[in-house]
Amino acid sequence: MNSSLTKAFILIIALFGMLACSSGETTPESPIETFKTYTKAIKNKDITTMKLLLSKDSMRMNEMEAKSRGIPVDDVVKNETLFSENQRTVKMRSEKIDGDKATLEVENSFGAWETVPFIKEDGVWKLDKKGYQQRLIDEVNQGGQQLDDIINQSRQPQTATPEQPQP
Repeated sequence: MNSSLTKAFILIIALFGMLACSSGETTPESPIETFKTYTKAIKNKDITTMKLLLSKDSMRMNEMEAKSRGIPVDDVVKNETLFSENQRTVKMRSEKIDGDKATLEVENSFGAWETVPFIKEDGVWKLDKKGYQQRLIDEVNQGGQQLDDIINQSRQPQTATPEQPQP
């Protein structure tokens, strides 16, 4: 009896081990896989998975926004999607990985391509909405600097070249 009980216990432990390895979704191994999992979570309204696929800094930003608006962080996460809820397909292209950072171009609901940043945290690729926000700020600053340069050039006194005497 004791031997049968031990065998049954070992069999149950082995069964649980196999189920744990084979059940559920696997950890996304690339930015593209992370984005596919994220879009599936959006469509399924799986906020837990969405939150797991956002970087720590992105979640901190969401928590700060939720606190300032007096709403649950889940509401911020579910309302902050990268594509329209009515969009049937999401096109992706140009995955670029550089160490622990990556980008992926994603077509939005207006047909324009947006660059979505990713960061690898604890060995897992996650969407980096903070990086996305920083990229937008940098683009605005760069555009502002270019505008300043144009304005400054137009303010510089123009030097006239003296006319050459006609022979």
